[in-house]
Amino acid sequence: MLAVTILGNNSALPAFDRHPTSQLITMDEHLFLLDCGEGTQMQIAKYKIRRSKINHIFISHLHGDHYFGLIGLITSMGLLGRVQPMHIYAPAPLKEMISLQLKVADTNLPFPLHFHPLQEEGVIVVDQKFEVSCFRVYHRIECWGFKFRQIKAPRKVSPERAREHEVPSSFFERLKWGEDYITKQGDIVKNEWVTDASSKGKSYAYSADTIYDERIVDHVSGVDMLYHETTYLKDLEERATKRFHCTTAQAATIAKKAGVKKLIIGHFSSKYETLDQFETEAKEVFPNTELALEGVTYRI
Repeated sequence: MLAVTILGNNSALPAFDRHPTSQLITMDEHLFLLDCGEGTQMQIAKYKIRRSKINHIFISHLHGDHYFGLIGLITSMGLLGRVQPMHIYAPAPLKEMISLQLKVADTNLPFPLHFHPLQEEGVIVVDQKFEVSCFRVYHRIECWGFKFRQIKAPRKVSPERAREHEVPSSFFERLKWGEDYITKQGDIVKNEWVTDASSKGKSYAYSADTIYDERIVDHVSGVDMLYHETTYLKDLEERATKRFHCTTAQAATIAKKAGVKKLIIGHFSSKYETLDQFETEAKEVFPNTELALEGVTYRI
């Protein structure tokens, strides 16, 4: 299962009960935090998210609405007795800022904090069941997008057929990865006799704050769901460009060119009290668009 829960969907200023950017990615039993704007830990508590299960935090860039909640969150984790390691992936200067904040507060975290500076595009986390990669987006300062991809075994075991061929259940995991089974008598049970092709793993891409730039298309091409910032309505394209942000129509155009299956839009400017027009304008270009609404979980 791959799902995205929106914790914050606003841009720089909290407004109209909307919070700065933060998202929780659920991939099977794993939880990942994506950006950590002010108030994120309050949202985590509100939506009853088990913060102890978050072991990886990704920060796209060092504008405050994307990381000002981080030091509070990791400090609270320490106060709650966390002992398992935490991994943070972010632009390199954040490491020094975290160290300074902990130093001046005379705070020693009771868990290992591993910092991974984002330097090159490519895979940054890989596990047997998932892979996370980063790619550059084009904001006023260094900024990164992220892609989450499930890694699924290529074959699905048919327990009934496996039993017919007397394949023990202890061998099922190896069957999933394409192995044949050899019986005690030396006979070969072909993998395709007892398995079927598995469905493709799901994928999600987060483009972070960016000006309209079609170089992003290659990085998010074909994903099951794309989040793209949409700070302004299309009539303010000039303002969006000056501030290195995007409009509804521009975000939808990236989704269309990339051939993604679904688009969710967020990072709304605080000048807008209501958001219906954002969805209306984006759907004119890319019909399968939804607003990234706080507290809503989007299953892929």
